[in-house]
Amino acid sequence: MQLTSKYTRSFLLAPIAAILVFSWSAAQNQPSTYYPKRHPDWERRAPEDVGLRAEAIKEAVAFAQSHETEAPRSLETAHYQTFGREPFGEAIGPHKERGEPTGLIIRKGYVVAEWGDPRRVDMTFSVTKSFVSTTVGLALQRGLIRSLEDPVTDYVGPILVMSESPGPNRAERFGEKQFVTPFASPHNAKIAWDHLLRQTSDWEGTLWGKPDWADRPSAKPEEWVDRPRKEPGTSFEYNDVRVNLLALAAQCVWRRPLPDVLREFVMDVIGASSTWQWYGYENSWVIQDGRSMQAATGGGHWGGGMFISALDMARFGYLTLRRGQWEDHQVLSEDWITKATTPTRVQPDYGFMNWYLNTDRKLLPSAPAQAFAHLGNGTNMIYVDPENDLVIVARWIDRQALDGLVGRVLAGIASR
Repeated sequence: MQLTSKYTRSFLLAPIAAILVFSWSAAQNQPSTYYPKRHPDWERRAPEDVGLRAEAIKEAVAFAQSHETEAPRSLETAHYQTFGREPFGEAIGPHKERGEPTGLIIRKGYVVAEWGDPRRVDMTFSVTKSFVSTTVGLALQRGLIRSLEDPVTDYVGPILVMSESPGPNRAERFGEKQFVTPFASPHNAKIAWDHLLRQTSDWEGTLWGKPDWADRPSAKPEEWVDRPRKEPGTSFEYNDVRVNLLALAAQCVWRRPLPDVLREFVMDVIGASSTWQWYGYENSWVIQDGRSMQAATGGGHWGGGMFISALDMARFGYLTLRRGQWEDHQVLSEDWITKATTPTRVQPDYGFMNWYLNTDRKLLPSAPAQAFAHLGNGTNMIYVDPENDLVIVARWIDRQALDGLVGRVLAGIASR
């Protein structure tokens, strides 16, 4: 029998309407994700308000403060005690006296604890690499890079490096090499963006006066210059010369300094302060489109890199916790976050630089396998834990104490 009565129709539609109203009401009552307003506004909450035990968080902070790195606070002195002993190890970028142990704990977007001076601007060493790779991700999103599998040589032409004016001795420099062509050799021409991002390129050459072999050189000097090259993608080697090469290649694609790119498309969007600075080297100036530009570095190995506060580091960490989302803006694509946290085949605990993965819980045994960290010398750490909605920034802490800090915070989760 066909139902045509308006009363019958009303009777049938009423439950559907009720379901829709209930769903809308439930959605309205769902807590929205909190994003801090522009610097310096970041809401604080008591640990208990976000499911943490106050006593455990207090213990974690005390642990971080009591495990300061033994490296001197003069980072220039620290350089010449370590990297400065390498071949061609002299500093060519700025160093800055560091501060006391510093950090923040952020749960569900709210600051629940801090120590030291989170507003102090300090070097962050290889956490800078995560900013380098971010500029590559932004270029990919905008179609400036078509695919990460493309050879980088297709995007980078001859680069004119600035040099002092020869004055009246110009003839003495006749025939000197004026351009840098970092991907001209048969081996280097095979290197793709993905290889540089994952530190699997085995690029050969010299950049800014630093040969690739001079970074953490082999104990066998006979291997420094003449050794068999490995096919790109088949081996992992942490190498700051090659990181700086990626930064230079990214600048060539953007045709503007990377700090400008990062500021416009990331740091201003997430409400970071204006106190951070990203430095290159005294000799890393190039001419591009008629302008002089300082190529940024990927860390503080020879000085320079990102100088930033713990609070601004936390904002970047929170952006990666939220998979590139900031309020209603997708700053970094989810696809990029997925790629960045995909293990490198020949180094499973490394994603893109400098996303350290907790694969097999080797990096941080106390943390979930899905957690990751942006890590740099110092130690500087941005710990990101999607499973527990948690970000921890720790600066100038002994590297062996990282898991102790993370484990103490996780032990403070009330539901555990």
